[in-house]
Amino acid sequence: MREIFETCEARYDGLIPAEALRASGMNSHAVDSLLKRGELARVRRGWYALGPHWQKIGADGRYRLFVRATAARAERDVTYSHHSAAVLHGLPLIGPWPQAVHAVDPDTAGGSSSRLLTTHRGPVDPSASVIDGVRVTSLSRTLIDMAATTSFLVGVTMVDHVLHREAARMAAARRSGIDGAPWITTATLLTELDSARPRYGHRAAERAITFANGLSANPGESLGRVRFEELGFAIPELQVRFDVDGCTYYVDYFWRGVRKIGEFDGHIKYTRAAVMDGRDIVQVVVDEKNRESLLRPQVNSFNRWEWKLALSPIAFCRFLTDTGVPRAPTRRHS
Repeated sequence: MREIFETCEARYDGLIPAEALRASGMNSHAVDSLLKRGELARVRRGWYALGPHWQKIGADGRYRLFVRATAARAERDVTYSHHSAAVLHGLPLIGPWPQAVHAVDPDTAGGSSSRLLTTHRGPVDPSASVIDGVRVTSLSRTLIDMAATTSFLVGVTMVDHVLHREAARMAAARRSGIDGAPWITTATLLTELDSARPRYGHRAAERAITFANGLSANPGESLGRVRFEELGFAIPELQVRFDVDGCTYYVDYFWRGVRKIGEFDGHIKYTRAAVMDGRDIVQVVVDEKNRESLLRPQVNSFNRWEWKLALSPIAFCRFLTDTGVPRAPTRRHS
């Protein structure tokens, strides 16, 4: 039985169709038994995944499988968009993925929804691509759709991610002398916004795009910047360089006027291989403490925070006030 599961999973890249289970001689009672024991997980009607794999891949991976399974059962070809395109493009989301897939259709009457499918009215995306067998809006169009229809936080986080990734790609191209696909920049996204002409959310999308900054290295750093903006605190400089005792360090946030360093302390830095560079967790923590000890004498104050604090606007506002983060200049409204 294990061989049957693994064969199906390999053939369908993580998905197991109900038809394959029936073809192997399994009836609904046997499938229900496997579901109860956690050996199988139901992705959606007609599609399953191995239970351990389903648990391992997390929320992003589970929604990705859900989108692929839904597309495989679709009665007609559509272009998937918004959250569904975002997950296939590998964009980060702060918050839960939806319980339905999203698609764009120029012929739908103002947008429609069913339990598992939300259809948005919009122009055809001439740059749509196919990822894992699913036709999705282009990366630029997906960013526009998400920034126009979701929160400022979600839009900024996704645009930050792409701008940061594109900056790294540009740097690699300069070193190698080989250019790849056209770069995605703030300017090209604004051009895409004018071309897409979203029915709603044009200003929201423009705000997210112009606020986004490719120097934000991860979603946690994006969250901090959005909170500073929303709560009325001064927006700091990002990735400022400090040279101390022959070593070079870059800090997440620096408020130069009050010489204050702020750092988002995400747990990823203690687990990701690229960050650990062959070190064990204890050594990573020790190195981080030593880095902080060298930086503190260079500034007036140094503070860290984690996800839980930044996700609470009330608690984070109190923390920023108590630790001396400067307020943004008062804005005049006409």
